[in-house]
Amino acid sequence: MLGRTASSLFWMSRYQERALNVTRLLEVGYRGAIMSHMGQEHGTHWTFALTCAGCESGFQAKYDELALRNVTNYLIFSKDNPASVRNSLEHARNNARAVRTSITTELWEAINTTWIEFAEVNPQSITQEKLPDFLAWVIQREHLCRGAFLNTVLRDDGYCFSQMGNFVERADNTARILNTQYWVLLPDNDIIEDGSTDRFQWSAILRALSGRRSYRFAYSNAHLKAFNIAEFLVLRKEMPRSLAHCYDWISDTAEDLEQFYGSSEPSLQLATDIAKELRQKQMREIYQEGLHEFLTDFIGKNNQFAQQLSEDYNFA
Repeated sequence: MLGRTASSLFWMSRYQERALNVTRLLEVGYRGAIMSHMGQEHGTHWTFALTCAGCESGFQAKYDELALRNVTNYLIFSKDNPASVRNSLEHARNNARAVRTSITTELWEAINTTWIEFAEVNPQSITQEKLPDFLAWVIQREHLCRGAFLNTVLRDDGYCFSQMGNFVERADNTARILNTQYWVLLPDNDIIEDGSTDRFQWSAILRALSGRRSYRFAYSNAHLKAFNIAEFLVLRKEMPRSLAHCYDWISDTAEDLEQFYGSSEPSLQLATDIAKELRQKQMREIYQEGLHEFLTDFIGKNNQFAQQLSEDYNFA
């Protein structure tokens, strides 16, 4: 496979996953903003969404007021925000178009139709009342695109590069959300009484990572605890957005690529090493090392893997 084809497939999936992640962050911010919680400062939930999306500094440079309309425009529709849903959907569509003959009709139509319908939306028409339905539409379209990919694409090297793009982006998103909120996930916070600000932040983290209900299935007592939430999102492989789950997939896909090409590249070994480290870790070890330090190190390794993969397979 040509390097530029592998690159387009990798980034097609990364941008699709990014659009979904940013949409969920805004959804969590909106949900929190409409629920009045005693003791929480004005704009806390919008700050959560912007910070976790890595967009706070860009937003502050463009807007003076932390308000629903401004946050929505910046995270969803802004052409100036590299991480906006608009830019992610457009880049995903452009990458898919570049490899139109390498993907299925079902996948192309799902991605292309999503972009066309999104581009026809007038940002001014998305009022506060319409925002939840619009965000739900974006999330549903992204699930449709992901379903079309998983159910129709041939399991060849192109599939491998696409999967790696998806899980690299997902791992990055999970790690960054946890790292921006790491202080509320320290074990000492487990003694905080119900109804505290930290407890609302725990819920926001789980909701942003689609884990609120599955957390209750994984931990039978169903109580939110900082230690359990951190373990759930870092080391529990059955959680689809945990770091361990993402690198379990990446490592397996690296093995498939190695067999497909008959050679092992440095990036594939790096993926195996990261997955092995996560399998061997215990949450108490991570806390002893420092949760913030661990997450910062992981983000660096995840970026290193993506960069090494692009070098090994000549991404254009």
